[in-house]
Amino acid sequence: MSSIPGPDPERMRRIADNEALFRSVNERVEEVNEVFATLTRHFEIVCECGDIHCTDQISVELPAYEAVRSDSALFIVVPGHEIPDVEDAVEHRQAYTIVRKHPGIPQAIAEAQDPRSD
Repeated sequence: MSSIPGPDPERMRRIADNEALFRSVNERVEEVNEVFATLTRHFEIVCECGDIHCTDQISVELPAYEAVRSDSALFIVVPGHEIPDVEDAVEHRQAYTIVRKHPGIPQAIAEAQDPRSD
């Protein structure tokens, strides 16, 4: 009887760390972008997918960005950059997809590394 291996915890950690890093970068970028967002209602963020080499940019409205940031388990990614064994797509928009980390390692890392959590 062969057993199917479960998700690789180290891979999950690496992906979650990468996504948390991009979220932190976007938090810093948001401070600069807020000035421009008052004029354009949009600002640019970096895709928050788990691929450390991804540098795709996404145009996001400030209220939508703030809504996603209110939940540590949510991230904004380019459509198609979802990683199904780590996260679920919860909302599809024209320019981006909102994903939610799975419970366990991915969600725990997202919560622990959330720059807005106390």
